[in-house]
Amino acid sequence: MRVGVTLACSECKQRNYTTTRDKKKQGEKIEKKKYCRFCNTHTLHKEIK
Repeated sequence: MRVGVTLACSECKQRNYTTTRDKKKQGEKIEKKKYCRFCNTHTLHKEIK
């Protein structure tokens, strides 16, 4: 079952990206290094509820 999740910047806390993940295969929350247009750099983005 795929679930939609939102990714937020770990530095400025802005919600920048939306994606999906499979709850059964991926138990922990997603963390990806992506570009934040508010910080103007690549930062770590974490899944939020």
